[in-house]
Amino acid sequence: MSVSIKHKITSYEVVKPEDIEAAKAAAALEAEEKLAEVVHLHERVERPEILAGTTYKIRSPLFEHALYVTINDIILNQGTEHESHRPFEIFINSKNMEHFQWAVALTRLMSAVFRKGGDVTFIVEELKAVFDPRGGYYKTGGIYMPSVVAELGLVVEDHMKRIGLILPDDPVEREALRKKKQVLKDAQQGKGGQPDNAAAEIAEAESADSYPPNAELCHKCHTKAMMVLDGCQTCLSCGYSKCG
Repeated sequence: MSVSIKHKITSYEVVKPEDIEAAKAAAALEAEEKLAEVVHLHERVERPEILAGTTYKIRSPLFEHALYVTINDIILNQGTEHESHRPFEIFINSKNMEHFQWAVALTRLMSAVFRKGGDVTFIVEELKAVFDPRGGYYKTGGIYMPSVVAELGLVVEDHMKRIGLILPDDPVEREALRKKKQVLKDAQQGKGGQPDNAAAEIAEAESADSYPPNAELCHKCHTKAMMVLDGCQTCLSCGYSKCG
């Protein structure tokens, strides 16, 4: 096909085969660098339309109704070796509207800290260091909680351990967490013999309540969780006490 040249030729250059190969190699390298670029969470990262979340239940004798804490995670660098889960937002819901204002304020501030990026694990210790002037309480398993806010910090800590943001101090616990995450990942991808059953067993084991073996039956919540605390029969599940 002939091409008509209407302008005066001032210079010309012959393209050699090696130049073409070099241009292709440069383009491939640039594309590879874009794929290898690691995206870190910061406040300019836009919220996706859908986020995966986990809901935790906090039942305290200080409140008549339970608190339900939902933490939504964002997945960064999905499908690459740099894939990571980071908490993006948190919500607290309950039938008890008495503490609605501080719950909304606290969750908005915590969500802002999560979206800021960087190391957000410090928020766990800040929450766990809050003490209730009325005194703490014992949660399931006889674990003492100085306040509801401290138990919220424990929930956030457990969630960060689940997504790998906080590594357990115990090497055995760390290895068990790695195996659980691998089983859940295989279940999501449809690998293994019975991945759905494995994931269900893990979820059931993690959600199972553990009370002392010598606990008695509570007449209010019908849970075998009555223990003698400070000389008084107290339920570790619902907080009911025979001393009033």
